[in-house]
Amino acid sequence: MTVRLTVAQALVRFLAHQYTERDGQRHRLIPACFGIFGHGNVAGVGQALLQAQETGDADLPYYLARNEQAMVHASVGFARMRNRLQTLACTASIGPGSTNMVTGAALATISRIPVLLLPSDFFATRAASPLLQELEDPRSADISVNDAFRPVSVYWDRISRPEQLPSALLAAMRVLTDPAETGAVTLALPQDVQAEAHDWPEDLFAERLWYIPRPVPEPAALARAAGVLRAARAPLVIAGGGVIYSEASAALRQFAEATGMPVADTQAGKGALAWDHPGAVGGVGATGSPVANALAAQADVVLGIGTRYSDFTTGSRTAFGHPGVRFVNLNVTAFDAGKHAGVPLVADARAGLEALTEALAGYRVDDAYTARIRSQNASWQRVVDEAYHLGHGPLPAQTEIIGTLNELAADTDVVVQAAGSMPGDLQLLWRARDPKAYHVEYGYSCMGYEIAGGLGAKLAAPEREVFVLVGDGSYLMMATEIVTAVAERIKLIIILVDNHGFASIGALSESLGSQRFGTSYRYRDPGTGRLDGDLLPVDLAANAASLGADVLRTRTVKEFAAALERAKASDRTTVIYIETDPLAPVPSSHSWWDVPVAEVSELASTQQARAAYQTAKRAQRPYL
Repeated sequence: MTVRLTVAQALVRFLAHQYTERDGQRHRLIPACFGIFGHGNVAGVGQALLQAQETGDADLPYYLARNEQAMVHASVGFARMRNRLQTLACTASIGPGSTNMVTGAALATISRIPVLLLPSDFFATRAASPLLQELEDPRSADISVNDAFRPVSVYWDRISRPEQLPSALLAAMRVLTDPAETGAVTLALPQDVQAEAHDWPEDLFAERLWYIPRPVPEPAALARAAGVLRAARAPLVIAGGGVIYSEASAALRQFAEATGMPVADTQAGKGALAWDHPGAVGGVGATGSPVANALAAQADVVLGIGTRYSDFTTGSRTAFGHPGVRFVNLNVTAFDAGKHAGVPLVADARAGLEALTEALAGYRVDDAYTARIRSQNASWQRVVDEAYHLGHGPLPAQTEIIGTLNELAADTDVVVQAAGSMPGDLQLLWRARDPKAYHVEYGYSCMGYEIAGGLGAKLAAPEREVFVLVGDGSYLMMATEIVTAVAERIKLIIILVDNHGFASIGALSESLGSQRFGTSYRYRDPGTGRLDGDLLPVDLAANAASLGADVLRTRTVKEFAAALERAKASDRTTVIYIETDPLAPVPSSHSWWDVPVAEVSELASTQQARAAYQTAKRAQRPYL
């Protein structure tokens, strides 16, 4: 039996019948579609979504986004909150509408988060070529701007004939549901093909269940890993995002309690073990805690679980200073498991932790190691408390805003961040007790992710309060999804921290001898020609109000705390505005990040920074 539908109608009907299952729990793989319509998709996917809504022949709700990059970020935020068991589709018009999604695709693939992208493409028949916005390449007529998605997608296809759709859809679903391979999946849809009718087998639209596997460790690999860990006298565990996506927090806690091994975390892994657990030592690496970094410097064995070992995690390969340090890497992805010449244990994080706990029965670090960790942790928490209540003035410190929010938020509330100085301050200082309470996108650290990602997180977890922390630089790059949140009556609490520029890059610039050049929002001085005049009279709070949000202006930490309570009591998207001092002190992580300094310079500040850089770089090593 066949049914006659356009390619777009078949696509929508297919997506509405895809499910995932893990541990007996079933989910809609793609429960909704974000989109912005234009020529290229309005008569194809747009018509199909309308028809599905009007006739009820497919359940695929549509959300109107305001920016194409933002809707991919929102889908990533949704998928992260759902532990990669669900994601959203994104449809865009031909040309700039589609290429606006490339940055979002890169973020999803780098951070190993599934998203389905449906960019519109040129006419497959070439009947009207060259089209408005079509890229003409004299070397080949089958190249379009959508080829830009190839390097940032884990699966890419162009549907040039209706007959190609079934195999492409099945391949796309396979990749989206593979925890070892997932990322951005791109199906480029020529606009004429979207509207073309075809006779489809009814079986294509049958309900399909994609089982998310939990690969168990290979016995010999488990024995090798356990052998290395048993020999450790000063081990350190690094919990990455894979622990959270695998829902392995309980298994991690049991492993830590059974072995006594301290547990540090990455940006994606924060919250995998509650901050106040005796074995939790905070973030590791360039933005980590001094406790974790002191342990990393002396660790003879590092057990990395579900981590990519980014440069921030490894302090640009300076964090692990023991001359004979060895790595055991538990990861569902063989590529990551093999990093640093480590002993690879390719398995699901939860299954691997359970197996390691059993294999290490009877092993435990000595009491002196545990006592030292607890003493250092207690001292560090006093530093955190001081940063939370710094009493800085006249403008408050960013650490005080973070501390006030942390203290007033419930354990299950979610903080969303991505770029600027706040990810560093958050990993250093934030106290997370729930695996989904800390949502900092630091794989791509894309400015503009915050509000859109918060929208996706709230869609995925409407029962949780979602706090979006966004700096002025990032806010100005993409505040558009405030409109989407307001239109859909989706409540966000957006904390808009105004430091009149780029605090993070300003501090980095100064450390590199570049004197914060070009990092403040200021007038150009007519006398010097430099961008170091008076502050610009930009009113970010007024901008947020113009987008439909309720806005609360605050000046002090006390006013900020009162505004938080008002926002929590409201059912509307609320923006809390506060200015902070970008020069306020922040505790040190006692780590390093490799950002090259100009080798030659006429500036004394740069020369001094170069000398410091060369000194720090001597600690860098290949970890072989």
